[in-house]
Formats: sequence, structure tokens, C-alpha cells
Amino acid sequence: MLKDKVALVTGAASGIGEAIARLFASQGAKVFLLDRDATQNAATARSIESESGFAQAATADVRDPAAIRAAVDQALGRFGRIDILVNNAGIFPRRKFVDMTEAEWDEMHDVNAKSMFHCIKAVAPHMLTQGSGKIINISSVTFHLGTPNLSHYVASKGAVIGLTRSLAREFGERNVHVNCITPGAINTESEKNFVTEEDVRYMVGQQCLKRRIMPLDIARVALFLASELSDGMTGQVLNVDGGWYMH
Repeated sequence: MLKDKVALVTGAASGIGEAIARLFASQGAKVFLLDRDATQNAATARSIESESGFAQAATADVRDPAAIRAAVDQALGRFGRIDILVNNAGIFPRRKFVDMTEAEWDEMHDVNAKSMFHCIKAVAPHMLTQGSGKIINISSVTFHLGTPNLSHYVASKGAVIGLTRSLAREFGERNVHVNCITPGAINTESEKNFVTEEDVRYMVGQQCLKRRIMPLDIARVALFLASELSDGMTGQVLNVDGGWYMH
């Protein structure tokens, strides 16, 4: 489905990003994995290569535009094009608004929203020149729900949706698609750092589908958005949350 397409995936060492990178590689894409965890990122790339095909690890903190440009240049130098960008990297610390510091607010927006500015700035000129491309931004269902104790996170994820819609308008004339996924409660390794078992039971209880939503569920929708199957879509926000929020 993605034979010979060149894809960049941020936050790819684990969780949703890893699932997307693995699925894309299994479908024939040349995948560059961007993550600040160099050790885990390299291990993930080696694992993907042993199973699926081409995967290259690139150490990059998405807050660092120079590191992002270096990773983009690596992909362009190797293959001469970039077809898919998945902006997935993000953080999820909980904090009551009254206890939140300005530094915590800024870090959240730097990682979850401003990083997408840096990544798209580095990749979009090449997509616009080649007259094709798929940009997939990962937001969160919390934007629709207005989840408490996450105001900085929810605000950053709302920015992602706004950016998606505006860039879809700007880039559509050059056949560059920009879409967004809003995952719900995803069963990842890092989830246990933020939620309790009681939280998990509550979230599954809110879903129509009474099971955990897995990283692969998100990856499959990302594959749809990255492939020709979604060629008639841009500026859209797709919930993958087991039927928690409907719009």
C-alpha cells in the first residue's frame, strides 16, 4: 500500500509512533524514526528492519529545529523525496491549572504543538515542490472532551487541530493533504505513568467498544490517511477512541 514511499514518524521509539512506523514499513514504506531516546529508537529501527524492511533511526528532540532539519536532510539525501510526515511526538503530564507553572505550560506547547511547526516547516517545502504529500498530525480526544487537570495538554492538542485545518487550506492546491487523528485512551507502556487502573475502567466504560484501544488501532487509521485510499480527504479530524466521543 505504501511501496517505496518515504515516511518520517516522530516519537517513533515506542507506543503509537512505533506502531505506525512498524505498519508503514510492513506496507513497503522507507521509514525514518525520529525520537529523542536514541537507544530505544535504534532498537526499534533494528527490530523493524529485521521484520519488515527499511527503517532508519534519527535521534532528534522535536523542540530542536536543527535536529529536525538534519533528519529531513538525511531522508532527502538517501531517497530524494519525502511522501509522508506523521507528527506524533508528545507528552502528557497531568497538573491542576491553579498549580501549573508557566514553564510547564510552555514545555507542553513546545513539545506537542510547536514541534509540529518545526517539522512541517522542514518537510512541507519539499512536498509542495513535488506536488504531493500526506501530513498526519496526532491530536487527542481530550480536546473534544475538555478533560480536567490537563488544560495545558488540551490546549496544545486544540492547536494541532487548528493547524491541521488551516494548512489543509494552504497546501491543498499543491496536492498536499493534511489530516488529524484524535486518539482516545490508548493502551501504551507509558500510560501507567499517568493513569490508574480505576481511570482505565472509567475510560473503557465511556466507550461504545468495551475493550482497550491499542496503538495498532491508531496505526491502521494513519495508514489509511497516508495511502491513496484517503486521496479525497484533507483537513479532517478522525476519532479513534472506541466510540467515546462522537461528532
